[in-house]
Amino acid sequence: MFRYRWAVVVLWIFLLCFLALFAYRTPSLLHENGFAPKGSSSVLGIEVLEKQLGMSSASIEIVMESIKGENLTTTASQQRIWSELSSLRSKPFVKDMYTSIVTRKAGEDGITAVTVLLNLTPSEALQQFDTIRAAVPQVSGTNTYIAGNTAVYSDLNMAVKRDIVHAEIWGIPIALLILLFIFRTLPAALAPLIIGLSSVTITMGILYFFALADHSISNFTPNMVTMLGLAVGIDYALIMVSRFREELQSKSTEEALVNTCRSAGKAVLFSGLAVWAGLFALNGIRLPVFYSLSLGGMLVVMVSVLAACTLLPALLGIMGHRIHALPIKLLRGPSRLGAKRGDLFGRAIHLVMARPVVTVMLVMVVLVAAMLPAANMKLGIPSSEMLPPTYESRYGTELMKKVYEVKEINSIQIAAVLSQSFDDPLSVKQVKAYMSSLRKLPNVNRVESYASLITGSKSVDEALTPGVRQQIESRHVAMGKAIVVAVVPEYGETDERTMKLIKEIRRIQPEGMNIFVTGSPAYKLDIMDRILTGLPFVIGFVFVTTYLILFAAFRSVLLPLKAVLMNVLSLGASLGIVVLVFQHGYGADFFQVSYTGSVFALLPVLIFCVVFGISMDYEVMMLSRIMEAYKRTGDNERSTITGLQQTGGIITGAACILVAVVGAFIFTDNEVMKAIGLGLTTAVIIDVTIVRMMLVPALMKLLGNANWWMPKFCSAPEERENKQVETP
Repeated sequence: MFRYRWAVVVLWIFLLCFLALFAYRTPSLLHENGFAPKGSSSVLGIEVLEKQLGMSSASIEIVMESIKGENLTTTASQQRIWSELSSLRSKPFVKDMYTSIVTRKAGEDGITAVTVLLNLTPSEALQQFDTIRAAVPQVSGTNTYIAGNTAVYSDLNMAVKRDIVHAEIWGIPIALLILLFIFRTLPAALAPLIIGLSSVTITMGILYFFALADHSISNFTPNMVTMLGLAVGIDYALIMVSRFREELQSKSTEEALVNTCRSAGKAVLFSGLAVWAGLFALNGIRLPVFYSLSLGGMLVVMVSVLAACTLLPALLGIMGHRIHALPIKLLRGPSRLGAKRGDLFGRAIHLVMARPVVTVMLVMVVLVAAMLPAANMKLGIPSSEMLPPTYESRYGTELMKKVYEVKEINSIQIAAVLSQSFDDPLSVKQVKAYMSSLRKLPNVNRVESYASLITGSKSVDEALTPGVRQQIESRHVAMGKAIVVAVVPEYGETDERTMKLIKEIRRIQPEGMNIFVTGSPAYKLDIMDRILTGLPFVIGFVFVTTYLILFAAFRSVLLPLKAVLMNVLSLGASLGIVVLVFQHGYGADFFQVSYTGSVFALLPVLIFCVVFGISMDYEVMMLSRIMEAYKRTGDNERSTITGLQQTGGIITGAACILVAVVGAFIFTDNEVMKAIGLGLTTAVIIDVTIVRMMLVPALMKLLGNANWWMPKFCSAPEERENKQVETP
């Protein structure tokens, strides 16, 4: 590496410049949120509604709020509204328009809404949303807002772009200040930042080509790439630069670089492998959003590891002793590697190890108390709630909830394909029998379909006059052999009783009908089922791979097991805090959280996988130093103190940088990224403070030499020494 340092740097610069041309375009290609449970009954039902009933999954709601309290439901008001909206009908992207027929709440007549079905795919609708928005006139006497799924996704895309800029504006300067405080010189502080920013830019450029080939990649992916890329990229570089500066104290530049790559480089590889394993596990859940986040995360971690192990050594080889140049005068004093800092950690660790039983009990009480709220976690699938109320689509949706019955807005839709035309007497008989069986189910408020119009002794022809048939088809209620049956539940769409009702509906197999249960409640149930079905694989895979990675690194039976258990504790505590904020609303005003009541279902899984991987960074750094000292002395207690003294500053600095970068997402607009940022930030803080600096030394003291026990048939002592991971 030292010999070809200039060639390596030139190659990376070329790669960076080339991919930077595409990196900034990537977010504009990502139009899907990635939550669609492909192949599920709800998605198949949507396809039936689109193909056979002429409905569209791309739509907007024009929500009008009277400025002076005028009644917008009168005939005169409705005629005026439709007159002013008439120009919209002629637009090529409009398939159909109609006034919402959902039941209104009593006395709420100052708000009305018009549904516009778009003659576009969801992706096309998002690309043309600015044009669509501009075509909607401002209805006189009202404040006019655009809501609906297309508007929500458009605002979400806007929030994603803003969040990335927000995170970079706040996270990068804070990370630089922390690096300056750690290293005290400008070149040493800038090197990790260069690696982090380069990793993010290159990964975003690579993602551009993935997005061209696969349009299902989630629009949350750029946030994940930015968050993880800056965090792990800077952290990995921090480990390398710290070791290089240490080696330079007694060696030439080339020797220092070789030793750094052999020791810290191996630690970075193991850490990257651990994060990779956690992110790969996300593929166990069959939803595009998890595949997308896994893809983006794995790519940026891979690029970060490659940059830390190739580009950074080349830069360090070029700088040599000049890495100590340009000292920051305001930060004169002992560096992170100074004796005073080590003595501080040493005194704290001595205090903990002097009372290991008391320490373990106190820490367990704190962590278990923090975990308790997670036991009552309520999972949900938000839509417009992912955005703050200041966004137009969220505000318009809240207005609709104010005036319409929410359970009717989000009713259960059953797309049914009949054996005969919908107006055939046999079809009507079968549909009525099916509706009757649905009404008998518990927690059903009302069941409606076109067959509801055929009452008493009227024949089908008498009830379904040409005018009525035209109205039925124009409302996309029935057409040909396809119909839709609406089931209004007694409770909200995410209520457990509604979820149970959907499962009971799916058990009914009516004669002469092929049914697909869809609608917002069923769609969200299918998402939840995909997550819960894949969860055992994710947990098992992460546990096993984490254990095996640490087992391979340190040749110990108990150390990996202890690490897994401690990760569970810090993870559980962080999830407990997320539940307190997002479900119960504690601190919601401070964190600017506008939606409480449940936790987004993907968060626990995502936080679990990422936290387990990132925690291994600190685990590998810490245990490497402890094991090296134990090999020299054979004294478990002294080795633990020495190892934690040597790594305390590095781990603290790395954690502070990660908190700065990830924590910046807590105060962004996207409520999903807020929760991820809060979960990761609290997990890292708990892991580095309570777990690593208190629980680890206490347990190391209690277990003694058993920490290093290894069955003879697995490895001989001399073999253990040869395969040992060198210290970073």
